[in-house]
Amino acid sequence: MKRLYYPLILLLAAHTLMAQEVSQEAMQKIRKEGLENSKVADIAFRLTDASGPRLTNSPGYQRAAEWSVDQLKKWGLQNARLEEWGEFGKGWQVEKSYIAMTKPYYMPFIAIPKAWTGGTSGPITGEVVVVDINQEEDLKKYEGKLRDKIILIKGEANTAPTFKADAVRYTSEDLDKMADSEAFGSRNFTPEMLERYRAMRTFRNRVDSFLLAQKVKMEIVARQGKHGTFFTSNGASFRGDAPEPGPSFEMAPEHAYLMARLAENGIPVTVEADIKTTFYNKLTSSNVIAEIPGTDPKLKDEVVMLGAHLDSWHGATGATDNAAGSTVMMEVIRILQTTGLKPKRTIRIALWSGEEQGLYGSRNYVKNTFGDPQTMKLKPAHEKLSAYYNIDNGTGRIRGVYLQGNEAVRPIFEKWLAPFADIIDHPTVTLRNTGGTDHVSFDALGLPGFQFIQDGIEYGSRTHHTNVDTYERLVMDDLKQMATIVAAFVYNTAQMDQKLPRKPLPKAPDSVGR
Repeated sequence: MKRLYYPLILLLAAHTLMAQEVSQEAMQKIRKEGLENSKVADIAFRLTDASGPRLTNSPGYQRAAEWSVDQLKKWGLQNARLEEWGEFGKGWQVEKSYIAMTKPYYMPFIAIPKAWTGGTSGPITGEVVVVDINQEEDLKKYEGKLRDKIILIKGEANTAPTFKADAVRYTSEDLDKMADSEAFGSRNFTPEMLERYRAMRTFRNRVDSFLLAQKVKMEIVARQGKHGTFFTSNGASFRGDAPEPGPSFEMAPEHAYLMARLAENGIPVTVEADIKTTFYNKLTSSNVIAEIPGTDPKLKDEVVMLGAHLDSWHGATGATDNAAGSTVMMEVIRILQTTGLKPKRTIRIALWSGEEQGLYGSRNYVKNTFGDPQTMKLKPAHEKLSAYYNIDNGTGRIRGVYLQGNEAVRPIFEKWLAPFADIIDHPTVTLRNTGGTDHVSFDALGLPGFQFIQDGIEYGSRTHHTNVDTYERLVMDDLKQMATIVAAFVYNTAQMDQKLPRKPLPKAPDSVGR
């Protein structure tokens, strides 16, 4: 019977919380500072252009993390630090990269070394051999035939013309469908999707090991993309005990398919190339952590968190994925500090490492701080967290919030969005879950973790994990809007008399089905 009454109890509690007044004076201060005195362009420059690519445990990540800690200290935050969360694996970066076709004619190619692959030990040249390796059986037909070869794995990329805009915003109709969670569906990864992903990663590692054993001179892989933009893969293994793979380029499909067509029509293709990479054997990794201490004697031990992942892929400077989110969250902190608002609860910012490889930074932070989702053994801090807010859907402005199945917070969030309707355009709250980024680490332990609905802009078509995810792809007015709204959410959460309502605690995975 308790299950029947639980939603009603939560909704009644939510309406009680909603009745608490929001300080309009505070909202006006946040709005003015966020929209009129923004520093998002400066922060974004430091995290992208000045830091470079931010692959976890690389020098670029370290530059960005150290700058962030220093800046947060300058803004007056307490306990600003790099906090180690455990072992990630090897760091890696590209020192030199070049590839071009020299026969039947010269053409420079758009390509980058695949992450965590080795170098060529100086310039190399050779004829390209096209191979088809798409499943385990394909490996057998090439065994003993690829020694000292430069091979091209062309795969299958869609290079057809594009008949719709690269950059899009949600329409009112899109948002209405999203609000109807059943009609729109879930964005969580299904077990089947996760299984396919794991199988793909396992096979990719198997191919790396096979090519290394066959003593291939260099691998070239065509990647998805078009018009010179291409999407990086998850790279080779970064584990501390993983063998160093051979040199490998990921290439724009137009250039890879040019070579394939020539070779398949009997015209020999020769390339010259040079790759130099460096591995770093400090295996532990760190998150950026800092706090604005709470001021209420009864509530200051409770915490409101906000965060984004600071790491990126290496093909560009990771502007929309996810310097955008890290910029916004740092700007939120600057807004709250500059306006002089004194939150009742402690506000804690976290910039995560290892998100791109599987949410490593946030998952381990949650496990170390709040409890273990595998056993559901909780730590005292679990009771002290009110909410975690995340940004990681590119440069697009906020259009609402995913409730992550927590219906009880709907009236609260709707009330908080209402004053910003003029800069949101059709504010939307959906019960839907959304997956794939760091709020999932909190949700898995029964903690209120939320991701905002954002306009897609060019995220899926041009910037997410691509070689052109650079500063130019950031929409500064959207970043200003995001920071203003997140600052309001964080401050309102810090001022509530009670913590946000929670969903029932999930069961430990090993207890399900017993």
